[in-house]
Amino acid sequence: MSDTLTLSAETRDRAGKGASRALRREGRVPAVVYGNKQEALSITVEEKALIKALSTGHFMNSVVMIDGVGENVRTLPKDVQFHPVNDRPLHVDFLRIGEHSSVHVNVPVVFVDEEASPGIKRGGVLNVVVHELELVCDAAEIPDQLTISLSGLEVGDSIHLDAVTLPGGAKAAHAERDNTIATIVAPSALKSEEGGEFGTEGTTQPAAEPEA
Repeated sequence: MSDTLTLSAETRDRAGKGASRALRREGRVPAVVYGNKQEALSITVEEKALIKALSTGHFMNSVVMIDGVGENVRTLPKDVQFHPVNDRPLHVDFLRIGEHSSVHVNVPVVFVDEEASPGIKRGGVLNVVVHELELVCDAAEIPDQLTISLSGLEVGDSIHLDAVTLPGGAKAAHAERDNTIATIVAPSALKSEEGGEFGTEGTTQPAAEPEA
């Protein structure tokens, strides 16, 4: 499961582009905490601490505790705006959540055991259709990633959603759209010039003769 991250924050009273620019010059990043039927809270977080949290690689699917603004606030990051040139964070949106709220998160899909895939050993190529899977799950059970084994897969095989192990109680937000996760396809070099397909025994099958 994803680790809970903590960011120290300060409330901010001033709004507007000028005030935001001044905060960024001071090494602070404007942010807002909203949701859970409560009034939106305007805050700032330290830029260095935010960048460190972003560097974990799973910031967007981690619970982030906001402290320093009275009672600690449990949140889920929903959006980070970056400068188009230098990629510095400009603004963050945090959604308030309960300890066991049902949340929507995008979780990376990671493939392992390529060396155990006969299809890839014979030159097949992993064609990833879904790089991130949107899940609806308990806020306390958000996974860092979803790991899928390629062991035993041949050229032409597909990995479908029902082959993915999800955390208890979790479900895919768009099961029909994301049903096919990946396929093992034959590279063009293994297809015949006549348009034949890569056969199941690793040979090139000739194209069918047209009927007279």
